[in-house]
Amino acid sequence: MWSASNGGGGGGGGGGGSSSGTNPTQSNTRTLGMTSAISLAEPKPEDIQKTTELEKALEPYNVFEAESELNHRMEILAKLNTLVKQWVRDVSISKNMPEALAEKLGGKIYTFGSYRLGVHHKGADIDALCVAPRNIERADYFGSFFELLKKQPEVTECRAVEEAFVPVIKMNFDGIEIDLLFARLALKEIPDNFDLRDDKLLKNLDPKSVRSLNGCRVTDEILRLVPDIDNFRLALRAIKLWAKKHGIYSNSLGYFGGVSWAMLVARTCQLYPNAVAATLVHKFFLVFSRWKWPQPVLLKQPDTVNLGFQVWDPRVNVQDRFHLMPIITPAYPQQNSTFNVSSSTRKVMLNEFNRGMQITDEIMLSKAGWDKLFEAPSFFFKYRHFIVLLVTSNNADDHLEWCGLVESKIRYLILNLERNQHINLAHVNPKCFEQHEQNQTERQRESDGGRALATLCSLWFIGLEFERSENLNVDLTESIQSFTDSVHKHAVHIKLLKDGMKIEARHVRRKQLSQYLDPNLLKRERKNSDSGLTISSIAAAAAAANTSGGSVGGTTLRKRHSSEHLHLATVNKKGRNDSFEQSPSNASSQSSSSSSQGAGSVSAANNTSVASVNTTNHNISGSNENLNSSSSQTAAPDVESSPAEPSSTSTTTSYNHMNHNDSSVTSTNNTTTLVLDDSSSEATSGGVVAAPQTPTTPTQTANPGPQQPPPQAQTATEVVCS
Repeated sequence: MWSASNGGGGGGGGGGGSSSGTNPTQSNTRTLGMTSAISLAEPKPEDIQKTTELEKALEPYNVFEAESELNHRMEILAKLNTLVKQWVRDVSISKNMPEALAEKLGGKIYTFGSYRLGVHHKGADIDALCVAPRNIERADYFGSFFELLKKQPEVTECRAVEEAFVPVIKMNFDGIEIDLLFARLALKEIPDNFDLRDDKLLKNLDPKSVRSLNGCRVTDEILRLVPDIDNFRLALRAIKLWAKKHGIYSNSLGYFGGVSWAMLVARTCQLYPNAVAATLVHKFFLVFSRWKWPQPVLLKQPDTVNLGFQVWDPRVNVQDRFHLMPIITPAYPQQNSTFNVSSSTRKVMLNEFNRGMQITDEIMLSKAGWDKLFEAPSFFFKYRHFIVLLVTSNNADDHLEWCGLVESKIRYLILNLERNQHINLAHVNPKCFEQHEQNQTERQRESDGGRALATLCSLWFIGLEFERSENLNVDLTESIQSFTDSVHKHAVHIKLLKDGMKIEARHVRRKQLSQYLDPNLLKRERKNSDSGLTISSIAAAAAAANTSGGSVGGTTLRKRHSSEHLHLATVNKKGRNDSFEQSPSNASSQSSSSSSQGAGSVSAANNTSVASVNTTNHNISGSNENLNSSSSQTAAPDVESSPAEPSSTSTTTSYNHMNHNDSSVTSTNNTTTLVLDDSSSEATSGGVVAAPQTPTTPTQTANPGPQQPPPQAQTATEVVCS
């Protein structure tokens, strides 16, 4: 069913067979991964020194927990484990099972994720799994056990998400956030030493239990497949911190999640089995800045188990062929942990891989310190145009649920925007911001006719990069409409929608960000703004470097990497590396996208825009133009707008739980055409220009004649929102 390129399970990773503390002169006896190791070289003194420096550089970021905090987590898990045993016993007795037998049934708490991997940071949550015997139903878990948890004095913020793809109970247990899954095994008893790695235990289980078990099984398999756990853990801590600082750590938004980053680091450990952590971090960027996506990353030859569950296989499953950056879990049933990746998030991550390669080259040459790797890039000064999503509700509990739902759907908005041929990139910032206090009171009063309401508001920002085009006309109405509709329908379906829950989409320019964000944050971003290159130009530079055959970095490292580049190329070619016999082998190159900052300019004299506005539905005098609709206005220039005109456009979808019907969301049919002056300097005045009643057509603008604007006025970009 699966291809075995290198015979005998394909070598891979070269295995540095034993765990930490192995005699360095001892030969490696274990083979890990799908290909042979790139290098079996032992660490040099300077590599060990760089690792010590890396560990010190990580300390200020709270990635290590004190011994007392670790003990506190163990105490919490012990209490939770006791609760599970007690609950299984009580439920079994209530179902007429003799007490003597009920005492022997057991039940156990397993951990997975970052805590199980040993890389959790200070204050991190715990991913856990409750395993129960066959006489305990899922309804019991979300019924009697949920009620038992709520009665515990240490438990707060306890809520059940039973309708999720992987059902979960979320809670705060004595100050630690815990996500607790449930799996019911087809076994009479669950002993304390029970091992979940046996594939046979999945037989006859329901799909939800299999998905719940997958987290523990994958985590244990990752730890089994790395040659040195201590080096793996330190390197993974560094990569996770880097990914979070650079805004590419979020599975739900289309980036890589924790398990995906762990598998990439584990694959690097297999390729460099004797390397210490600093070297592994450097080689991580070397390998994955040159990886031939969508070639899959696998840690081992997939198991040939046939229990009827669907596994990732593009030869069989058509949908698997469209995955952009597949990273395949090592435990049966094998799944792609990165199926949420979109074209935009792929571009963003590839850009960060290349940046990371450049920085770690400098670090290894002692031209920079590790702190440079963990510097957050400037998101808000990278783009001129943004879509801001404002999510509001009336109380904290509702807001937590409402924000969770919206965040899980944002990736669909990104996909909608990517379908627009004029958008090169839709870059979502995974950080959720709170409404800036200066504008909170204004928004509260506006929302209730002048009476202040205690509303909560969270924001997500999406940076937009448009293509270079003359007289560009962009209509994003349908993209925003379908997104708000999907959020609304899902909220109704799961009965989450409540009075006061509201989602609003606005287009804002860089100059207007201070209306939504703390000015001090923007000042720090401007100060920390790096070279100012867009994703397109950095990707193009990296592509040029790859074409020339050199490593991005110093001459010494170029020479050192030359043989590794050759090995990577050979591995990618022969046996299709971690790939399948018939899987698509299209190597995805980094596509160069055009910078939005050069999209063209239009002088105020050249009135090529129309604002057809119904004053009964638009607040013209205010700073924002609010539409009570599910559509969105987008893309205006990053220049100061005229005081008499709206500074931004927005679309609001508000839902009234008490009076919900098909007509509760009203839409206006007015059309607004906006002109973007993208190539003008930030000091230039202009922006949204109200034109005469008859719009100037693109043909009229393009024809030469005495009515044409001055030569410095170049191209115009129009955004139509209905």
